[in-house]
Amino acid sequence: MRRTPEPYLWLLFSGGGIVAALVLPVLVLLFGVLMPLGVLDWPGAGELAALLDPLVVRLGLLVVVVLCLFHAAHRIRFTSEELLGIARYDALVAVLCYGGAVTGGIIAAMRLL
Repeated sequence: MRRTPEPYLWLLFSGGGIVAALVLPVLVLLFGVLMPLGVLDWPGAGELAALLDPLVVRLGLLVVVVLCLFHAAHRIRFTSEELLGIARYDALVAVLCYGGAVTGGIIAAMRLL
């Protein structure tokens, strides 16, 4: 029997969905609503640098970014195949979607670490 990476991709998809549902709304609320309205003060460059100084914070942010990228890649892959009827190009679409997620994760890792 041939093994496929499909269960691991679904695991990354579900992890990214959980992260996107729990973490991203808080970030949007803070940086997209409360700070522009003046409810909260904008953090200074020094405060943001101090926030990103611990390695644990940078690794946590990297996990959030990578999981959200894989969630988006999986969703784009299956939605485009279903809506556009391009299921016969599944291998190409998978390589493009997951390759983009891996590339984005590498770029995020280089920027954060």
